[in-house]
Formats: sequence, structure tokens, C-alpha cells
Amino acid sequence: MLLIDPLPILYKKSRYWTLRNLGRLLLPGTRRVEFTDFWLADQLCSLTFSLANLVFVACVYDTEFRPGWNTHCGVRGPLWGVSLALNLLPLLVRLIQCIRRYVDSKLYTHLINAGKYAMGMVAAVVFFYWRHTGQGRGAAFILWCLTSTMYSLYAGAWDYLMDWSILQPHVEYKGLRADLVYSDHPFLYHVAIVTNTCIRFIWVIYIPHRGPNVLIRSFLVACLEALRRVQWNFYRVEAEFIGHMDQFRVTRDVPLPYVFDEGVEDEQDLEETPVGTPWQRLRAALGRAANPLSSDEDTPTK
Repeated sequence: MLLIDPLPILYKKSRYWTLRNLGRLLLPGTRRVEFTDFWLADQLCSLTFSLANLVFVACVYDTEFRPGWNTHCGVRGPLWGVSLALNLLPLLVRLIQCIRRYVDSKLYTHLINAGKYAMGMVAAVVFFYWRHTGQGRGAAFILWCLTSTMYSLYAGAWDYLMDWSILQPHVEYKGLRADLVYSDHPFLYHVAIVTNTCIRFIWVIYIPHRGPNVLIRSFLVACLEALRRVQWNFYRVEAEFIGHMDQFRVTRDVPLPYVFDEGVEDEQDLEETPVGTPWQRLRAALGRAANPLSSDEDTPTK
């Protein structure tokens, strides 16, 4: 209700921007995929627990908590297929987006990324089927463990090699990349690798017979996945920024004011070029842009 509030309060433009971009996700593949499109879809991929449980909440409300509501509304109830469909929806959107990006760019990396989401959909289908049939440690359980392991390895490798662009060889920051925006704290990247990997394999929490109720485990998994996505966003946006600089879509330096003196030597220009991390160079450039008339020498007067 807050998003559709027509009153010009609480950042109306931002709310309507969010609604417009979420609406575009309902028609994936019909237009060129931009960063905003796949970034928002990735956020939804970490909210599948909330989407799938919309049916559960509505069912429980309809039963008025009568005895047996857990069995009737749970994964073994008649509405389990609807919950599965809502769970698969974000992954399906990303799959279609990847195919559209391949069609537009002819880069096979987008097909590899599409395979990741296809594997995630297979793992989700097998998990719901295993929980619905209640086969215990049968064939469905083994197949779920196999597909979930493959998806976790697939998605984790894509996180590090493509989304974060780390684990590069022969770079200044060992195991990371040549340029880091958060270069003052490189250890945070290593912490992120460990935590991201652990949460990618958090599905193992469903394996033990004993322990908390499955509903509690599912809630814990959903919370950890949301936190993982928050962490993922920092390094994904950083990699996008550095990638644009490497492809000259944005410049590393904005030397303002422009110097037209023919007597300026190239060596002097190089000496005045700010050094440091991309983030430091960007801040230095913005500082010069904000003060174009500043100089070390006094302005001569006539």
C-alpha cells in the first residue's frame, strides 16, 4: 500500500520508479535487459521464501487456525503446486533475461548464466517434490542433494568469477582483483567469500531428522539468504562500476578545467593525473569538477 500511495510524500518518485521496474519484470524478454532489470530480479531470487509463503499465509488465514491447518496449508497440502510456481517465478524471469541478453549480444556467457538459473529451478522442483511426498531418505532425497550441490557450486563459482570478478591470478590483492573500491579493507572480500559459500550451502540444514521444526529452519534459511544478498550487492555493484571503467563507458579521471596551453608537456599531464584506487580517483575528479577555478598559483590581474 505504501508503494502505491499517490500522495507526494515518502519519496513518491522513488516508489513509482520501483513499481515501474518491478512491472517490467512481469514481461521478461520483451525489451532489452538493462542493469536495473536483472539487478531487481536477482533481489527477488533471494525472496523466494516470502513469495512461496504468500499462499501459505492466505491458506492459514482462510482456515482460521483450525486443527490441521499445518497439514492442509503446508507443502504436503493441495496448494503446494502454487507455492512451487511462486518460488520458481524469479528464477524463470532471470532465465528469460539471460536468453534475451544472449540474443542481443551473442555472448555465450549469458547462456552459461541461464544454465545456472535452470539448475536452480530443477533443484527447487526436486526439493518441493521431496517435501510433498515425504519419502524420507529415498530417491527423491538423493536427487535433491545432488541437484542442490550442483546448483550451489554453479552459483558460487558464478558469484566469484563473474558477478564479483574476483579470484584473478597475479594481482596485487591476492585472490581478488587488480582494482578494489574497498581497498582499505581487503580482508572483507575474503570474509565475504567464506560467508557467501556457507550460505550457498545452507540447504543442508534440512537434512537432519532432529532439530527445529521445518518452518523454523525455512525462516532461518530465508533470513540468511536475504543477508547474503545484501552483502552480494556491494561487490556486484563495485564490479559493475570497475567493468564500466575498463570498457571506457565511464572515465577514471575527469581533468577539469581543460588545459589548452600548447606548452604543457605530456610528462606534466601524467604527473598531475591522480593515482590510487578507482574510488579515490573518482573522488579526486569530482573534487576538481566542483572547483574548476582552483589553482596553486594566484590568478594574475591586469
